[in-house]
Amino acid sequence: MPRAALFAVLLCLLPAAAWPAPLPSVFLEELTWTEVRDAIKSGKTTLIVPIGGTEQSGPHIALGKHNARVHFMAGRVAAALGDALVAPVLAYVPEGSTNPATEHMRFPGTISIPESAFEEILIATGKSMRHHGFKEIVFIGDHGGYQRAMKRAAAALNRDWAGGPARAHAIEEYYTAMSSEYAKVLAARGFSEEEIGTHAGLADTSLTLAIDPSLVRAERLRDSNTREEGVSGDPERSSSDLGKLGVDLVVKRTTDAIRAARSAAN
Repeated sequence: MPRAALFAVLLCLLPAAAWPAPLPSVFLEELTWTEVRDAIKSGKTTLIVPIGGTEQSGPHIALGKHNARVHFMAGRVAAALGDALVAPVLAYVPEGSTNPATEHMRFPGTISIPESAFEEILIATGKSMRHHGFKEIVFIGDHGGYQRAMKRAAAALNRDWAGGPARAHAIEEYYTAMSSEYAKVLAARGFSEEEIGTHAGLADTSLTLAIDPSLVRAERLRDSNTREEGVSGDPERSSSDLGKLGVDLVVKRTTDAIRAARSAAN
């Protein structure tokens, strides 16, 4: 029997206890309540609340783009921090009015809720997590339209918790890195501002390709470049390699910003 085949057989004969145990997840929905309790007791008292959105991104990117991206990034940030867990993604966010339809609500599939309801959801989430023992509630958002509302929710929680053991943080650096800083990285590589775009263009599409290429319709990249189709920019030369530059940038900036915010609160 070849040596490789023999080695494979021997591995199969090892008892289950001989295999290394999988690392525990950082995502709340993948943990039991006792695992969350024990994680908090062990010092994992930072809770990242990732905020996405269900909106159009041209005819070439699926509606769940923001949700997939912020889930992935939040997991990477939590792993980098080492003492954080991640709440489920908030996929229902303000996206414009319905009568008359404005902003992304002009395109089928987009879901919008009132800004007041959005803020109340964040506030209620923060209060829930504080009750369980989390001390740092961190909001990060993948979409620009609700950044100010995110800050208002954090401010409301901090007013309510004044002098207490918990703090809320709206980490704007996440979105700043994703939008303006990442655009500068792409510009330095020779891409034009018109190509990079601000919505569903080169930058937006490349980030999505790096995280979940199944969300991008490659056959539509050549003709997905008009504002009438919900696109600002030109996604034709998008690639996962370009997107990975943005992922690394966003994760680093966000991790550093959370550390700084926690230090300033102490």
